[in-house]
Amino acid sequence: MDKAEFDSKLERALTEYIPGCSKLVSVERLSGGASQETYRLNVVIKGAEQLLALRRSPGGGYVDPVPAHPGLAVEALLMKCALQAGVPAPEVFHVLSREDDLGDGIIMEWLEGEALGARIVRSDRFSEIRPKLAYEIGRILAKIHNIDLKQTGLDKKLAVIPPDEFIDQMWERYKLMNTPQPMIDYVGRWLEENLPGEVERSLVHNDFRNGNFMISREKVVAILDWEVAHIGDPMRDLGWICTNSWRYGSDKPVGGFGDYEDLFLGYEEVSGKKVDPEHVRFWQVFGSFWWAVGCLGFVEHYRTGPDQSVERPAVGRRSSECQVDCVNLLMPGSVELVPGVSEDSTLDMPRADELLTSVRDFLRHDIMGESSGRANFLARVASNSVDIVIRELALGPGHRDGELSRLREFFNSSDNLEDLRWRLVNQLRDGTLSLEDEILKSHLRTTVVNQIAIDQPKYSGFRAAISIT
Repeated sequence: MDKAEFDSKLERALTEYIPGCSKLVSVERLSGGASQETYRLNVVIKGAEQLLALRRSPGGGYVDPVPAHPGLAVEALLMKCALQAGVPAPEVFHVLSREDDLGDGIIMEWLEGEALGARIVRSDRFSEIRPKLAYEIGRILAKIHNIDLKQTGLDKKLAVIPPDEFIDQMWERYKLMNTPQPMIDYVGRWLEENLPGEVERSLVHNDFRNGNFMISREKVVAILDWEVAHIGDPMRDLGWICTNSWRYGSDKPVGGFGDYEDLFLGYEEVSGKKVDPEHVRFWQVFGSFWWAVGCLGFVEHYRTGPDQSVERPAVGRRSSECQVDCVNLLMPGSVELVPGVSEDSTLDMPRADELLTSVRDFLRHDIMGESSGRANFLARVASNSVDIVIRELALGPGHRDGELSRLREFFNSSDNLEDLRWRLVNQLRDGTLSLEDEILKSHLRTTVVNQIAIDQPKYSGFRAAISIT
């Protein structure tokens, strides 16, 4: 639907379901929101302008709930339960219905604060709260895990996902994509062979990370994005907040702003339960595995879904970030980087890299300089994608030749790269290969590190991987 129709239907829902609301003044779609759309609404309530928030499914679609994604209506229930348990969360005013004809969505309280993870980690504005944040996050997680599932009715709404089923679920999702990514299969095997023992079950937020909560200078304002909550091992949440993807380049292990000790102390004080660091480390490894698969899923959505924004394929290339984090956690060691190809040919004027550089610079300097909001954000994403292609032209041939050479030697075969990758993947899946094979680990480490050199050489996991000599 066009903007006029969207605004009209939204105003009708607002005035019908929110007491005292008489008018929709403006709607602004915000940047980010790769999995859901987020809008800032300016409305008139009881004669005064007020801000509300709309969280909506991509493209205004209707999504049938599945165990991994219970749906926005359940997300609204989760936020209500969280508020009642003393967890900071926005107040929900209305859950969109089919009659509203706007897709799945939630209209809720607009809260002021900072939710951008990089700013939470780096901004001087939050220098006072940062040292206390890991401890406070630990306390909030314990409150979430203490929510009574039966009393709230969440036991009837959420899937129960034990650790082994969670691993299988994500591994099967990846297998259905039909792409051979050997490091993902290696980590899947490692997780299956290192499952934690008997674990308790509780509500698990399942996406509790820096970037999914909002803070002010004084406190945590709200916990956001409950869309993948389930019932399972509560240590999943502690591992996820410590996963390197959400540290934004910082060395601090908890969200880029704090230390394990403070997180565990806050959690233990509220829950009364001792935290096992190795149990949390297992879920850190799983966190990188989960997000490696999740990133590939964005590419799948780009190819088949209603939202084909430039953001989705760009997120897909972040899978290598997660894979290099797994390398650093499970098989750290020295690695040789391939040299870049020198682009000094005079056969083409301009060369392919020069054409791409001109497009990147246009996006980064001209478009970004004259835009704001989501358009500015997407221009940045697009320029970063062009950078990846430029690096791939320079580094890709040597990287692929090296991978092919190692696999041919490993299997004593002259097959092509795709066939050899699939052979490696299949032998990891069926257990033919030992995870302790040092030649295998060296190959995976070299392949993943050289891939991240193309995809994102500024990523902290890449710097960590090449610092080992």
